[in-house]
Amino acid sequence: MKKQNYFRNFFLAATLFTSAFTFTSCDDNNVEPEAPVELRGPYDQKGVFILNEGNFGTPNGSISFLSDSANHTVINNIFSKANADRPLGDVVMDLDIMEDLAYITVNNSNKLEVVDAYTFETKAVLENLKQPRYFTALNEDKGYVTEWVVYGEPGQVSVIDLNTMQVTKTIPVGPQPEELLIANGKLYVANSGSNVVTVINTLTDTKEVDITVSDGPVELELDQQNRLWVLAAGKTVYNADWSVDYSKTTPGALIAINTATNAVARTLTFGSNQSSPSNLAIMASGDRLYFNYDGKTFAQSTNATTLSGTSLINKSFYGLGVDPETGNIYGAKSAFTGDGTVYVYSPDGTQVNSFRAGIGPNGFVFN
Repeated sequence: MKKQNYFRNFFLAATLFTSAFTFTSCDDNNVEPEAPVELRGPYDQKGVFILNEGNFGTPNGSISFLSDSANHTVINNIFSKANADRPLGDVVMDLDIMEDLAYITVNNSNKLEVVDAYTFETKAVLENLKQPRYFTALNEDKGYVTEWVVYGEPGQVSVIDLNTMQVTKTIPVGPQPEELLIANGKLYVANSGSNVVTVINTLTDTKEVDITVSDGPVELELDQQNRLWVLAAGKTVYNADWSVDYSKTTPGALIAINTATNAVARTLTFGSNQSSPSNLAIMASGDRLYFNYDGKTFAQSTNATTLSGTSLINKSFYGLGVDPETGNIYGAKSAFTGDGTVYVYSPDGTQVNSFRAGIGPNGFVFN
């Protein structure tokens, strides 16, 4: 949920720069007024998309947009507003932007919704997926989506032709596959129901190797040294009465993998199994990690050899993100009984803003 997209901002900046250069290089006596840059839709601007999961079993998942303009306008239900009030679906999990299209994974609706990235009008829908979780695009032609299939059993990665929106292949992986990330031409898949990260060759779409890590790998980030950071939540074991059996429950960890060799370079194990880490995020510079643990938010250098013991924010969140330009930290609180709240903090952990989003905000995509 922490993917960050730069394409549109760069395109707009490049357009403005070119226009300015053309204007100033003309003879003053022959200057013609430049036509204003035409926006391709209401979301062709800087801001952040907020993913609102919604209530399980109810199609009230949605997406909000916070504009980065002077008035910081928040628009909720942007998908429904662009599509004649049609609901987005049941459990919105992920949003990934590739060029002019945005791909929305809707878990309990078993679909991938494809929309115009500037208007959020639907362009295509891939249905009949099997509990899809996360999506990533290799390029404009091919994408991948993780699917649980059946809880507790081996999951799969479906390969999608983005031109036809058809599944061309399925690749078996471990149980409960979650986030996936592309690095060095390889697709890395976190299998949360095991202790394995699967590596898939994106040229052949075949599995190359399973990397053993700590229990419960869920989230992935790539740092400035091209190391893959894995947040493993640990394994929670329950007694017959559903109380936690802490004698068998394992602690979480942060693991760094060398993507050149696929060797584990570092494992930082949390000191207690009483709490699970969650919500791994990374600064745009790739040298600072953020995560939630034990009711707090922590930040630490990717070069650290021990886990940070000092919290940055004295609360934990259901979703976490870091603005790639400002370094501001976004945290989502979700009660699921009504609209959730998003809190915004400066890089030093000082709260600077808050606003209401949809039901169950769980992630951010910066535009």
